[in-house]
Amino acid sequence: METEQTREATVTDRRTLQAYFIGGGIAALAGAAFLIRDGHMPGANIHILEELKISGGGLDGVGSPETGYVIRGGRMLNDETYECTWDLLKTIPSLQDPDRSVRDEIVAFNRKIRTRARARLVDGNGAIVDVSSMGFSNQDRLELAKLMAVPEDSLGPARINQWFGPAFFTTNFWYMWATTFAFQPWHSLIEFKRYLHRFIHEFPRIHTLAGVRRTPYNQYDSLVLPLLKWLKAHGVRLEMSTRVEDLDFKPSKTEYTVTRLHCTRDGERREIAIHPGDLVFVTNGSMVEGSSLGSMSAPPRPDGKGSSWRLWENIANKQPGLGDPGVFADHIPESLWESFTVTCHDPAFFQLMEDFSGNPPGTGALVTFKESNWLMSIVLAYQPHFINQPEDVRVFWGYGLFPNEPGNFVQKKMTECSGAEILTELCSQLRFTAQLPLILKTSNCIPCLMPFITSQFLARSRQDRPPVVPPGSTNLAFIGQFCEIPDDVVFTVEYSVRSAQTAVYTLLGLDKEIPPIYPGQFDVRVLFDSFIAMFR
Repeated sequence: METEQTREATVTDRRTLQAYFIGGGIAALAGAAFLIRDGHMPGANIHILEELKISGGGLDGVGSPETGYVIRGGRMLNDETYECTWDLLKTIPSLQDPDRSVRDEIVAFNRKIRTRARARLVDGNGAIVDVSSMGFSNQDRLELAKLMAVPEDSLGPARINQWFGPAFFTTNFWYMWATTFAFQPWHSLIEFKRYLHRFIHEFPRIHTLAGVRRTPYNQYDSLVLPLLKWLKAHGVRLEMSTRVEDLDFKPSKTEYTVTRLHCTRDGERREIAIHPGDLVFVTNGSMVEGSSLGSMSAPPRPDGKGSSWRLWENIANKQPGLGDPGVFADHIPESLWESFTVTCHDPAFFQLMEDFSGNPPGTGALVTFKESNWLMSIVLAYQPHFINQPEDVRVFWGYGLFPNEPGNFVQKKMTECSGAEILTELCSQLRFTAQLPLILKTSNCIPCLMPFITSQFLARSRQDRPPVVPPGSTNLAFIGQFCEIPDDVVFTVEYSVRSAQTAVYTLLGLDKEIPPIYPGQFDVRVLFDSFIAMFR
């Protein structure tokens, strides 16, 4: 058992160690914070090596009123199931009020701005769909119950559409669940099962999304910026424009020990020696790598596989047991979709949407057009959505899950459409065509094509993702969306933060408990409420 004396000695030892995070997404930022807060490591000993000139990974938010704002994706938070995220955010002071934490700021915001969607689904005639019923048949209910009960290991690399019949994918439930979490019928059945367990408490309110928690601004401004400020104040070294291309390992058949990093920084090659006791945290793979932006007049141009995938390929080829990146990176048609961010210099669209939906901005969550060939959804956040956003500017976000299909009104694939054409399709779905010329004239719609955005959902086996800390590792951990955390769900901020907390506590040998995963599937009251919802 660790005594106070040995703990003090261990802390002293840590002051001589160096920690290297490869990638600057939320997992790396969280890991650095846990090293400082719980591992008592000096911030100056922590290095975050990021290829881009900006940190945050998928939690991005950039732009200006003149050039247009861009949010590649939107991440929802949840009171019950984001245990590690809330544990982290209670430590970080708010940018707006340093006397309270980011967690307290978010809680206060959501008490003020409550989500309750009144137009969750819209039909092909532009009318709001009654979603009080899930639309299940008895067969659907039976298959859902069976899936909840079967052991995960018995499913293997099966896909969702190998378990459910075609009618299931036309239910109100599927349209709402799939667009809330970005599932496709060909995605992993295991991941779908995990989501059913992790968010079973959302069953009764999936039609209103009343369980969604939002940040006051976009998540870069609300989460990443305060976290970066805190890390910089502790001396963490953010080494931007640094691409890590390969790792060297100590020759061994029984352990993983990283001895050197091979990097390129500002075009110059360099090597970083990893000394005994130093730690290496690898973000393997990326949801947003290869993203490309279009404009009002041009579609985005596809980009290829990037450095995070190549790094994972390099080390997996050297060392057995570190996963198979090809399972996730080599199936772009199954992982690609397209988002768009619209900057409005006139209130017309927002006023039309509020009149149509009955939801003021920030209270309506997703609006999904269920008969859209692109399966398009939009969300109007509370305004302003950016810290530097003027009062007379408004910003909203949307995405299409089937971007390789022709639009219902614009007869082109979404991937081939300019921002103006995407706005035209959207306004046509809503029957806002009389106001379309004004909306086009006063708006800037920037499309974003993301080839790997749901790659973490692709059908896989357990060994295709490396453990957070592989057995036999002395100084190597994997963090982010492509490591394996039993029972938890990818495509969430929580997964990245939990991976970082697990990695830090394990490599440092900390005698601290990681918050347990929410066990909603074992809560009798939650199960009863969900059972009733299935028969609506």
